[in-house]
Amino acid sequence: MELFHGSDIEVRKPQLLATNRTLDFGRGFYTTTSRQQAVDFTKNVNRRNGSTDGIVSVYELDDEKAVSLNILKFAAADETWLDFVMKNRLKKIIEPKFDIVIGAVANDNVFTTLILYADGTITKQETLARLKTKRLFDQYAFQSEKALSFLEYKHSFKVEGVNTNDK
Repeated sequence: MELFHGSDIEVRKPQLLATNRTLDFGRGFYTTTSRQQAVDFTKNVNRRNGSTDGIVSVYELDDEKAVSLNILKFAAADETWLDFVMKNRLKKIIEPKFDIVIGAVANDNVFTTLILYADGTITKQETLARLKTKRLFDQYAFQSEKALSFLEYKHSFKVEGVNTNDK
């Protein structure tokens, strides 16, 4: 399976880095099966870092070998997914318990809905109903060194002219 990672640098050897940002699935190295999602993600990275060009690193994951890993996979952005994402976003899950977590991305539009839910402005049912109207990309959060060892770097490509003011 081909996976993509969007950034402002090429990542030949993925690492588990400490972060001060709250992420959907907690600490990890994030990839996606969507080339376009990775390209779009370079825009977010560039806004944060002030970069003008993005880099998408491409990896191969051997699905057959990866079955030996402890994997949590969400089939949909459902109630279980929502509870897990909210716990991570609210920093209620500190240490990853899985090698890989797979599921939908709570992008900027989705995150607004999550904030309304966290504040109690909308109910869980309303939150899930709103999420069903969004096109959600997938994400693979590699959360252990063992999981990272299953990723094989293939190549990268430059995303030129990413406008840091682009919203």
